Amino acid sequence: MASVAWAVLKVLLLLPTQTWSPVGAGNPPDCDAPLASALPRSSFSSSSELSSSHGPGFSRLNRRDGAGGWTPLVSNKYQWLQIDLGERMEVTAVATQGGYGSSDWVTSYLLMFSDGGRNWKQYRREESIWGFPGNTNADSVVHYRLQPPFEARFLRFLPLAWNPRGRIGMRIEVYGCAYKSEVVYFDGQSALLYTLDKKPLKPIRDVISLKFKAMQSNGILLHREGQHGNHITLELIKGKLVFFLNSGNAKLPSTIAPVTLTLGSLLDDQHWHSVLIELLDTQVNFTVDKHTHHFQAKGDSSYLDLNFEISFGGISTPGRSRAFTRKSFHGCLENLYYNGVDVTELAKKHKPQILMMGNVSFSCPQPQTVPVTFLSSRSYLALPGNSGEDKVSVTFQFRTWNRAGHLLFGELRRGSGSFVLFLKDGKLKLSLFQPGQSPRNVTAGAGLNDGQWHSVSFSAKWSHMNVVVDDDTAVQPLVAVLIDSGDTYYFGGCLGNSSGSGCKSPLGGFQGCLRLITIGDKAVDPILVQQGALGSFRDLQIDSCGITDRCLPSYCEHGGECSQSWDTFSCDCLGTGYTGETCHSSLYEQSCEAHKHRGNPSGLYSIDADGSGPLGPFLVYCNMTDSAWTVVRHGGPDAVTLRGAPSGHPRSAVSFAYAAGAGQLRAAVNLAERCEQRLALRCGTARRPDSRDGTPLSWWVGRTNETHTYWGGSLPDAQKCTCGLKGNCIDSQYYCNCDAGRNEWTSDTIVLSQKEHLPVTQIVMTDAGQPHSEADYTLGPLLCRGDKSFWNSASFNTETSYLHFPAFHGELTADVCFFFKTTVSSGVFMENLGITDFIRIELRAPTEVTFSFDVGNGPCEVTVQSPTPFNDNQWHHVRAERNVKGASLQVDQLPQKMQPAPADGHVRLQLNSQLFIGGTATRQRGFLGCIRSLQLNGVALDLEERATVTPGVEPGCAGHCSTYGHLCRNGGRCREKRRGVSCDCAFSAYDGPFCSNEISAYFATGSSMTYHFQEHYTLSENSSSLVSSLHRGVTLTREMITLSFRTTRTPSLLLYVSSFYEEYLSVILANNGSLQIRYKLDRHQNPDAFTFDFKNMADGQLHQVKINREEAVVMVEVNQSAKKQVILSSGTEFNAVKSLILGKVLETAGADPDTRRAATSGFTGCLSAVRFGRAAPLKAALRPSGPSRVTVRGHVAPMARCAAGAASGSPARELAPRLAGGAGRSGPADEGEPLVNADRRDSAVIGGVIAVVIFILLCITAIAIRIYQQRKLRKENESKVSKKEEC
Repeated sequence: MASVAWAVLKVLLLLPTQTWSPVGAGNPPDCDAPLASALPRSSFSSSSELSSSHGPGFSRLNRRDGAGGWTPLVSNKYQWLQIDLGERMEVTAVATQGGYGSSDWVTSYLLMFSDGGRNWKQYRREESIWGFPGNTNADSVVHYRLQPPFEARFLRFLPLAWNPRGRIGMRIEVYGCAYKSEVVYFDGQSALLYTLDKKPLKPIRDVISLKFKAMQSNGILLHREGQHGNHITLELIKGKLVFFLNSGNAKLPSTIAPVTLTLGSLLDDQHWHSVLIELLDTQVNFTVDKHTHHFQAKGDSSYLDLNFEISFGGISTPGRSRAFTRKSFHGCLENLYYNGVDVTELAKKHKPQILMMGNVSFSCPQPQTVPVTFLSSRSYLALPGNSGEDKVSVTFQFRTWNRAGHLLFGELRRGSGSFVLFLKDGKLKLSLFQPGQSPRNVTAGAGLNDGQWHSVSFSAKWSHMNVVVDDDTAVQPLVAVLIDSGDTYYFGGCLGNSSGSGCKSPLGGFQGCLRLITIGDKAVDPILVQQGALGSFRDLQIDSCGITDRCLPSYCEHGGECSQSWDTFSCDCLGTGYTGETCHSSLYEQSCEAHKHRGNPSGLYSIDADGSGPLGPFLVYCNMTDSAWTVVRHGGPDAVTLRGAPSGHPRSAVSFAYAAGAGQLRAAVNLAERCEQRLALRCGTARRPDSRDGTPLSWWVGRTNETHTYWGGSLPDAQKCTCGLKGNCIDSQYYCNCDAGRNEWTSDTIVLSQKEHLPVTQIVMTDAGQPHSEADYTLGPLLCRGDKSFWNSASFNTETSYLHFPAFHGELTADVCFFFKTTVSSGVFMENLGITDFIRIELRAPTEVTFSFDVGNGPCEVTVQSPTPFNDNQWHHVRAERNVKGASLQVDQLPQKMQPAPADGHVRLQLNSQLFIGGTATRQRGFLGCIRSLQLNGVALDLEERATVTPGVEPGCAGHCSTYGHLCRNGGRCREKRRGVSCDCAFSAYDGPFCSNEISAYFATGSSMTYHFQEHYTLSENSSSLVSSLHRGVTLTREMITLSFRTTRTPSLLLYVSSFYEEYLSVILANNGSLQIRYKLDRHQNPDAFTFDFKNMADGQLHQVKINREEAVVMVEVNQSAKKQVILSSGTEFNAVKSLILGKVLETAGADPDTRRAATSGFTGCLSAVRFGRAAPLKAALRPSGPSRVTVRGHVAPMARCAAGAASGSPARELAPRLAGGAGRSGPADEGEPLVNADRRDSAVIGGVIAVVIFILLCITAIAIRIYQQRKLRKENESKVSKKEEC
């Protein structure tokens, strides 16, 4: 029963509950009481007052006494109104009014608070919002609830803007309640040791909560350790809070590494910060102020097996942890609780559980230093120098984020020179300028723009000057000269009339904080400066350090590195795979489908399946066929061999890891239209199961770590292979061939296609004890086809129609991308509204797309204008992004337009209505056209599903070829599909998904390839009209010829086209390598011969030739640059075209001598992309798709590309054996691989057809023998021999 009770207790403790905070446990639930109205007038103070009746004592809300409110003597931004609440209170809200019955009111103000009336801290409403909205008249009350509330005794209201027709005027109220506080002070050499109750039942969860105020930037707040060196430590390091969790046990698994969690920044500002640490077994929740880090440590709960002692303020356990030399904490802890126990209360009562070491007290001293904030590069503080002394001596501390800026400038008396102290590249540099001498420079320190306090001491006297930065000292010797200190030193920038050498510099003034300033031996009191009793200043905030960490929290996404200056931050996205101001936008396409429709060929690509989402990119192979296939390979073995094992034991359990993580794989699979994974399995001398109940002897594990026993295309949990479903297993008693127990080899190719289970991560096979059983299997890669979101579209047919979705949540970063096409001039693509915020993207004009939004700073617009209209009924891509840095909009490849966000403005986009696509909530300005592939922050919206149930909207959208038709190259034709396009390469000399894959062949010496345009009939002048009519369809008045070649042989015949009328076209390389073209379009005339002496083209390089004839005009283009036009005289019609021959030509009757000489030599080398009109002879031979028109003689072999192969080398395989007897059908083959295993299934049918053709030809030949002379008879006999060889 004890174990059951323990389990129930553990479950109850693990239930989600509201976190108990002892800090506010003593506060009443109603914390909205007015705090200022009951205070005496002496509790109110101000920077100045216009008169005694305008004093701060009259500034209580709704009061009309005096002049009806506080008004300062001068209305400027250095005025303030202060309240002393008498003790620290919890403040939850504020309210303001103007001066009663006047034109004096404040329109915006800052709110500051402090414990002791010094070192003020500014309250921020949001991450970067400082100001509060004020009043618009004198008497209305503006309330503002503080989220989160704060605790303070003193409050200050600093007017920022006021009625331009009046003065500053304020009446105020503060709301809240009493605050319980227990404080303990550590002086840096003291600590508390708390001994826990040694209860038999150890608590499951440890909860430590406290607040701290640090006087120094380093120190240990708490420490607890175990017997084996394991410990937890909370330490302040350079103003950041670091939580260490260390096992300290070398015997523990190496995977249990020490844990270091870092939160917070600038925590040494001498203000209160809250900490909450929750330890639940190995779960760690670490919270500092508003930021929480959740962490799951590896290992079991013994990982946190710690002692019953915990120390606060330092490591105070006597005789232990001597290796710890870290500094103890100097500052105050407030409301220190451990598992609900008030540790401070125990210490105050001197309980035995508490051991106090060193000087521990129970009140928190208030800081006495007065920092000064230099708000802008124009800020300066002018202070009197130690005039008349023979030395310059200045010390101070500073902190900043800026790498450069002037810190100090001073002129020496009697014109003896000047000096300037400045930051450059994070280093402190001192320059001394003296008449007649070159500047003397000293550099000290490095990385001083880290936001930490740094001490500076500068002195110059007689023969040397030196600078000390922290512990770095630099000395520069001087020519012995009198150093006569000047009257005024300028910290930060300079007055406009200063003319010293150091003031005129492009570095600008210092932005940051200064404190502890001394000039000579006198400390400077900035309060006197604030009161006007000492020096002068501009644009300063005195008694406050306003530095903020703009990288906490970091807005840089996807691992981008945040860096900052005083005014802004930037993100370094190098190496992240993302781009943009916050590293939000992925550099990679979302899928192989997207890569394909950018025209990219097959290859390795990085894809980002969730776009701008949290998952990173990963590498895949994109196989571009008619569909785009994504191939994700595993790192497991190529083949797994299995042999017998004891009965019931796994004889193989092989895991398969992938280059992508589980989340990336899930996103890629969900995106695809179909996924599959193939398993090739062979079984020999198979095993015999113990039982015949069909229990599966093998299974596999999917990506969700679930076990699956089905195989092939079967349904989940069917426990059957594909043969079991079809009922054709070799043994009907079993559902898989390999379970049949046959003493023979069987094989199967199993296709797993339930994509929600893929990919396979493990395959397990067991045995039934057969000692000599054997099997092997090979798991293929994960294959996924298409991209569901890329073509997901909707057609909007009326202006009042729209699709609606839940509100878009993109508070800090929102990106929207989609495609659209339309013929109308304007319309709203999307709109989402909040109470005041909104986001909208619209086609505002035919050439304008506008992205508009409001996050509380007023409406903002970004517009892209195009030189051509967007309403051209083609797809256009839009990508809009808004983040804390600004907004951007890009349409297609037009230049991106950007709009920066206002400095220190609202950053959160808060939307609460439905998201409207294709229209607006008012049903006005709706969009007519198509929207496709809509994604918000990387999440695709299913437009088609929503469109099926929405009137006026239809799923899908036709007409993709108008946009993507250009992807079909080299004469390929774009064909519309329901989802996308395909390229028809039937009339192209190329193939592949875009008709861009070169079809090339190597021709050995003496080889040839003949493409037949029509049947082989012989014509004569006496032929009948019926026979003559057979060739009228092949009379050409124009043709387009293209070819590419690579050779070193001359002469060479590149192409020869013959005619039944002894007309011909020949393209040859002459002996000198020049290109020659001969047209003979009238057999009674000599051929037209043209020579193109562009260069020696038999140089082993790839050359392209393009010939375009329009009747008698022939245009020749070589290598896509050199062009020449010629005019034919032999005719304009190419009659009865017979065949096209590549390589050696046996018969050239009527040809000129040069053509006959080249025909005899033939062609040796590589030919590719050969096309004559619609005829592509290489493609017909290498990629047959119908009855063969091609005859091949000699050695012709396919090549991947002519440009990649040698001109006259030896190719890998021969083509002739496959094609010599008429090309049969061949199965698919990889590009660049020789075709060797021709499919001869139709050989019998083809043989019969050829026999009939031969019989007919013999009959015709017999008739022709009687008519023609002996010469004709000889030619016909040669033709018959040729035909027999072809068969």
